[in-house]
Amino acid sequence: MNITTIISNVMNSEIDTMLQVKENIDQSYERAVEKILNCTGKVILLGVGKSGHIGKKLAATFASTGTPSFFVHATEAVHGDLGMIEKEDVVIAISNSGETKEVLNTLPSLRRIGASILSITGNKNSTLAKSSEIAIEVRVEREADQHNLAPTNSSTATLVVGDALALTVSQLKGFKKEDFGLYHPGGSLGKQLFVTGFIKN
Repeated sequence: MNITTIISNVMNSEIDTMLQVKENIDQSYERAVEKILNCTGKVILLGVGKSGHIGKKLAATFASTGTPSFFVHATEAVHGDLGMIEKEDVVIAISNSGETKEVLNTLPSLRRIGASILSITGNKNSTLAKSSEIAIEVRVEREADQHNLAPTNSSTATLVVGDALALTVSQLKGFKKEDFGLYHPGGSLGKQLFVTGFIKN
C-alpha cells in the first residue's frame, strides 16, 4: 500500500465518522445550546490528554465568537484551578470513554460549586455522562489508525461537535463581523478586517 493510499484511507475514515455523528444529532445538542445561551458566567472546557487539547481549541473558538470561555486542565483543577470556576459557569467536560479518572475527580467539587455540568463523551452510559446535566454522545465505531488506538476519529468528531455548538450559540446571539474584528485586531485576520473597515482607528 502506497503513502497516498494510506493518507486517503485515514481521511475517508474521519469523513465517514463525521457523517455518522451528524446522523445522531439529537435534543441533547439543543439543550446544550440553550444552556450556554442562558449562561450568565463563562463556558469552561475541561479535559486531559487529547481531549484536553481539543478542549483548549474549543475554548478559543467560544471566546473568539462572543462567548467568554477558557480551558481548565482536569489534573490542575483538583490542585487549585477549580477556584477559577463559579456557580454561574457552564462546564463542558470532555472524555471519550466517560471514565477518565482525572475528569471524574473534579465532579464532586463542581457540584459543590454549583456550576452546570455538560459533557461530550463517546458513551452515554458512562459515569461522566450519567453525572452530567446534559450529555452529548459522540460515538465512533473505530479510530483511524490501523490499531484502532490513537485518538483520531474520536477527537476530530469532538472538535467538530464543539465547533458546531460554539458557532450555533454565536449565531443565535447575533454575533457580527465587527464583533469578530474587536476580538481579532492582530494578525492577518485583523489586517483584513481593518482594510474592509470593520476595525476603526
